[in-house]
Amino acid sequence: MQYRTLGRTGVQVSTLVLGGMNFGKIGNTSQEEATAIVDAALDAGINLIDTADVYSGGQSEEMIGKAIAGRRDDIVLATKASLPMGDERNHRGGSRRWLVTALDNSLRRLGADHVDLYQIHRWDPSTSDEETLSALTDLQRAGKIRYFGSSTFPAYRIVQAQWAARENHLSRYVTEQPNYSILQRGIETHVLPVTKEYGMGVLAWSPLASGWLSGAIRAGQEITTSRSGFMQQRFDISVPANRAKLDATEQLAKVADEAGLTMIQLALGFVTAHPAVTSAIIGPRTMDHLHSHLAAADTVLSADVLDAIDAIVDPGVDLAAHEKNDTPPALLDAARRRR
Repeated sequence: MQYRTLGRTGVQVSTLVLGGMNFGKIGNTSQEEATAIVDAALDAGINLIDTADVYSGGQSEEMIGKAIAGRRDDIVLATKASLPMGDERNHRGGSRRWLVTALDNSLRRLGADHVDLYQIHRWDPSTSDEETLSALTDLQRAGKIRYFGSSTFPAYRIVQAQWAARENHLSRYVTEQPNYSILQRGIETHVLPVTKEYGMGVLAWSPLASGWLSGAIRAGQEITTSRSGFMQQRFDISVPANRAKLDATEQLAKVADEAGLTMIQLALGFVTAHPAVTSAIIGPRTMDHLHSHLAAADTVLSADVLDAIDAIVDPGVDLAAHEKNDTPPALLDAARRRR
C-alpha cells in the first residue's frame, strides 16, 4: 500500500480509501460482511474509511462504527452531511442548525466522539459560505471534527469558499471529493488545478465509473452489475453517452490486456497517477470486490499506458457529464436562470 499526505494537513493516508456506500440496504451488505471487509482492508494497509449519513439512511455509519470498535485511533475516519435525511425541509443543507445536529447523529451512529474529516456532501446554494464555514469552524474548535472538506463542488465554489474563509477568519476546506475516472475527466480542466493551487487533498469517488471499468461490462454481453439494477438509465446502451462509454471501455480493455493489467488496476492506477489526487475511494460490496481492488494498491502506470488512455478519452472530457452531480443549480431550475 502507498501513502500520501492529505493536502497540507500532515496526515498520512493510503492511496486507496475504503468507501462505505454499499454497506447496508444499498448494497445489501450485512454487518458480518461489512466487518469482514473492514478487517481485510485494514490488514491490507488502508487507513482511511469514508462514509456519509445518507448512505442507507445511516446504516453505513452504524455498520462501520461496529466494525471499527476498539481500534478507532488507528483509523482516519471521514463522513459527510448535507444531503436530505428524510422529508423534513430543515434536515438537509449546510446551515448551522442542521450541521450541528447531523454531526451529533453521525457520531452516535459511528460510536465515536469525533471524526477526522467532515465533508459537505454537496454545495447548498441556499446557505452562505460564511454560515457553513462558521459552523464547521466551531465544531472543529469543539473537538468534534479535526478537519473539514467539500464534495463535488464546482471549481468556482471551491475558490469562493476559500475566499470566504480568509475574509471571515474561519478555518477552510482542506479536501475536495470529486467524481473522477477515465470516463469522467472533466475535473482535470478546472477542479484539480484549483485544489492543487490551494493545497487541498483530493479523494476521488467512483474511480470505476459505477462499474463500467470493473471488467464486468463488455460489448455483446448483458449488463448485470448491481448498479445497473437500480440505475438503469446509466447502463441503457440506446443512450448515446452510454454507447460512448461502452466503446471506450472496449478500447481500454485492450490497453489493459497489452499491459498485463486488469481493468480495475488500469482504472485505479489512472486516478492515483494524477499529481493532484491523494487517493481513490473504492466501494466494495463483497470480499471478492475488495480483493480485486486491493490488487491495484501498488499499480503504477507507465507513460505509454497513460498516453494510450489519453488517446481513447481526451484529457478534461466527461463522457457523461450529466452523471457527475455537479451541475450548477441555475441549469437544473429554470426559475434560477429566467426572469
